[in-house]
Amino acid sequence: MPGPDLSRKPLILTLDVGSSSLRAILFDSWAEPLSSCDVRAPFSFDTDRDGRADADPDALVRLVISLISSVLEKACKNCEPIAAVAVSTFWHNVLGVDGDGRAVTPVYSWADTRSSAAARILREKVNETEIHSRTGCVLHPSYLPAKLSWIQQTNPFTFQRVRHWMSFGEYLYLRFFGRTVCSLSMASGTGLFDQNRCQWDPELLQILNLRPEQLSALGDLDQPLRGLVEPFASQWGQLKQVPWFPALGDGACSNIGSGCCTPDQAALMLGTSGAMRVLWTAEKVTIPPKLWCYRADHRRFLMGGALSNGGLLFEWMKQTFRLEENIDALEEEISQMEPDAHGLTVLPFLSGERSPGWNGNARAVVSGLSFHHRPIDILRAGLEAVAYRFSHVASLLWQVHPSASPIIASGGALLKSPTWTQIVADVLGKPVIASRVLEASSRGAALMALEALGLAQDIEHIPAPLGRHFLPNPRHHQRYQEAAKRQEELYRRLIPPR
Repeated sequence: MPGPDLSRKPLILTLDVGSSSLRAILFDSWAEPLSSCDVRAPFSFDTDRDGRADADPDALVRLVISLISSVLEKACKNCEPIAAVAVSTFWHNVLGVDGDGRAVTPVYSWADTRSSAAARILREKVNETEIHSRTGCVLHPSYLPAKLSWIQQTNPFTFQRVRHWMSFGEYLYLRFFGRTVCSLSMASGTGLFDQNRCQWDPELLQILNLRPEQLSALGDLDQPLRGLVEPFASQWGQLKQVPWFPALGDGACSNIGSGCCTPDQAALMLGTSGAMRVLWTAEKVTIPPKLWCYRADHRRFLMGGALSNGGLLFEWMKQTFRLEENIDALEEEISQMEPDAHGLTVLPFLSGERSPGWNGNARAVVSGLSFHHRPIDILRAGLEAVAYRFSHVASLLWQVHPSASPIIASGGALLKSPTWTQIVADVLGKPVIASRVLEASSRGAALMALEALGLAQDIEHIPAPLGRHFLPNPRHHQRYQEAAKRQEELYRRLIPPR
């Protein structure tokens, strides 16, 4: 695909609010980023040993405001006009606002596990199989039913103060426009949404003592917002009347941005967390057990599994074992190690488990340690352990989408380590192709906006740049299959049923 060209107007401003950073990037009408108009800032949730993972929503809004102002300052020099704003945000988050539109809770992340007990109580009250078949979500602390039930049980005063529950993307628009809308994409990741009927699930709302008006009106990309309120209308005059499309889930945007928009391609993302997903167009869906199912929009479904522990585990091990001094040397040493030569078995659940067992109380284990083991052995075993968890997701996904190959890999944690990418290919026994899209979620949001504006047709067939191919080694694959069985046996022995 040709490189970015300032003559390719109009431009799309994308905001990507992720779990580890925020980005504001301008894309041209070919969905190519303009390197001169790219600003970003680090971000992390506040965490503690009790499972907390939340953030101050107003501080996060201020960070987004600063990024928009910075990217517009660069855009005014050479890149106008801007036709629309597209937004990608982390899925499965929630906050509460009062009658004046002020946030009265933090933004609770998908990684917050304090609602594990509430999820267990909910499972005793309802038929989880039926709930999952409608919503595509199990009753797990990642999703809103457990979180809202937990808030109601532990902080009833705050729960009563909340007039409106919403995601951060909705809150951002409430601040910018004085009103908000929840995209089908963001709604589909709440655990409160009927995927086939495209509506909030009445049974769950009743169980949680929620009224439909306490949730945002549902919308899609044909319902953008316009008309910024002050002071933003004065600050960002060029954005005042352009369409701001409803925030979309980052996983859906990532698939689209990396070129995985059809059932014959699977996207594997490994950043702080991890996911393996297939996106396709259909009128309705039958949702199999253990996998989740969300939407990109009214036409497109997204199915797969997610890991809470991806690059998070890698970073924790590097810091804990003090292996950070020379990253290149570390990568070289890991690459020289034989598959499973250490004999260790790792359960990589530092932040609990999502797919496929959905045990929020699961915790990490290293089994088989002896005097001869070194920190590097534990690190290599941890990387292999994450790949084994992906293999469980893949086996379920291939039952629904058997032709979903090759696998397109994205995410900084994976692409910065060719050795880890090769491990994943060897464990899965399938070719893995590294994506050359550096910001897949941002690019996906831009493509969805271009489609909604009528400036791009058939985004399923717009190619995404690809990089190195990693072919599986059959001998390594066989060895890893035995090691994966060992991990599964340890899982069954140590991780209690949820």
